Amino acid sequence: MSLLIFGLVLFLGVHSVAIVSPTLRARAIHQLGMRAWKGSYALVSLAGFVLICYGFGLARQAPVIVYSPPTWASHVALIVMLPVFPLVAAAYLPGRIKTALKHPLLAAVKFWAFAHLLANGSLADVLLFGGFLGWAVLDRVSLKGRSAPQVPRTAPPGPWNDVIAVVLGLAIYALLIGWAHARLFGVSPLSF
Repeated sequence: MSLLIFGLVLFLGVHSVAIVSPTLRARAIHQLGMRAWKGSYALVSLAGFVLICYGFGLARQAPVIVYSPPTWASHVALIVMLPVFPLVAAAYLPGRIKTALKHPLLAAVKFWAFAHLLANGSLADVLLFGGFLGWAVLDRVSLKGRSAPQVPRTAPPGPWNDVIAVVLGLAIYALLIGWAHARLFGVSPLSF
C-alpha cells in the first residue's frame, strides 16, 4: 500500500503545484527553463504513475475491504463512465463542450473517479480513486482564482469538434468496456 500512496503523492503532488502556489510554476520555469521544467515534471509524473500502477497491483493481491458496493452500483458506474472519454477528447478538440465546461479534462477525471468509487470498495480503490476525485475537485475550485492552463496541441476550434469528440469518446468507451478493461486491468466491467 505504501508504494501506491507514494505514487499518488508524487503524481498528484506535481500536478498540484499550481493549486498550492500559482507562482511556483512560473518561478521554476524562470529558474530552470521551460525544457528542464517540462522534463522534470514529466519524470516525476512518470515515476508517480509507475508507482501507482505497481502499488495498486500489489494492493489488489491482498485487498482490505472498506465497503461492499451493491450490484446496482456497478450498473450506475457504467452510466457515469459514459461521458468520460468524450470529455477527454473535448479537452483537445475545442468546441461547444469545452466552452460550456471550461475544463472538460477535470470533469472527466471526476466522473471516472466517482464511477470507480461506486463500483469498488477496497482501501486501494478508495485511495486511488478518492485521491484523484479530491485532486480534481480542488484543482477545479482553485482554477476560479487563477488563469486556466493552456492544454497543449489542441486542434483548431471548429463546429465538428464536438461530434468528433463524442463519437471518438464513445468508441473508446465501447472498446474499453467490451474488451480492453479486462485485458489491461484483469476485471471486466460487465461481470456483475
